[in-house]
Amino acid sequence: MQFNLIAKDAQSKARAGVVQTDHGAIETPIFMPVGTAGTVKAVHQRELKEDVKAEIILGNTYHLYLRPGLNVLEQAGGLHKFNGWDRPILTDSGGYQVFSLAGTRKIKEEGVKFRSHIDGSPLDFTPENVMDTQRIIGADIIMAFDECTPYPCDYTYAKNSMERTHRWLQRCVDRFDSTEPKYGYSQTLFPIVQGSTYKDLRVKSAETIASFGREGNAIGGLSVGEPAEMMYEMTDLVCDILPADKPRYLMGVGTPANILENIALGVDMFDCVLPTRNARNGMLFTTQGIVNIRNERWANDHNPIDAELGGYASTFYSKAYLRHLVRANEMLGAQISSIHNLTFYLWLVKQARQQIINGTFRDWKDLMVKKLMTRL
Repeated sequence: MQFNLIAKDAQSKARAGVVQTDHGAIETPIFMPVGTAGTVKAVHQRELKEDVKAEIILGNTYHLYLRPGLNVLEQAGGLHKFNGWDRPILTDSGGYQVFSLAGTRKIKEEGVKFRSHIDGSPLDFTPENVMDTQRIIGADIIMAFDECTPYPCDYTYAKNSMERTHRWLQRCVDRFDSTEPKYGYSQTLFPIVQGSTYKDLRVKSAETIASFGREGNAIGGLSVGEPAEMMYEMTDLVCDILPADKPRYLMGVGTPANILENIALGVDMFDCVLPTRNARNGMLFTTQGIVNIRNERWANDHNPIDAELGGYASTFYSKAYLRHLVRANEMLGAQISSIHNLTFYLWLVKQARQQIINGTFRDWKDLMVKKLMTRL
């Protein structure tokens, strides 16, 4: 994998670049739709490419390990062949599940013992077998196995967790570097910065992660309930330490405002379930602000969902029709809303990229943050 910087913003730390993988180029800053179980919920691959214009999507190691299982994925020739997506894929390592399934897991030095959320069967995840699993899934970018700490989190726990994550990283690197990709294209490993919301721990973790010299780096353990200003403070601190010639991926973030503010701090890659999850509940992100499509005010609004955004779903269907579908619990409502929100998120990062190249990002960002978080 290669990363080339194209432009930097003079008034912030925002930058535009290109990540080159064997499955194609990714223009940064980029938002990556989340396809946890091998599918971005309610969206066809054709729509992801042609309407949303996604350049990379995510899969989740824990969920794919359970269903469809590694044997099916290996027989298919990897996740790209299995789901028909021929552009880059990134896989989470299962580290977030260490956080989100706290009631059914035990963390030890060797790794993490889970109980399947499907049938309760025992699962052992170690740094080594998580690398092997992601090799079999076949992602272009695979994540190191870490622990995502909760918020709030006391200092001693955060420190011990971070140090264990660093030890696990060494084991991930050793396993990754001693194995080969399975399907004839290259894969790369991103380490993950942890340390909760403690400045000294974040600095230590960023320095440790940077010292491994991998082709990209991630920032984890944020957007887990801490105030937004605290997230920005930690991100700013870490981005000043992580090498400028490598892409920086802020995991699990976030709202349109979160994304724009973190781009300004030097982040290149984002993912979040927010656009699709909120879409299924009738919340739309638009170029004019936030729309709750269930509200009565849209019942007779026969204008396009978002004419300025463009794209088939956003311009073909009216707000009134989409409101009807959503209130009637029709599946098409969730599909249209999901395609629209993802199209908006990709539009937003493309706009940010162009503003960075034009040298006008900072002023544009300040205006857009206010506009996009307005409830219509």
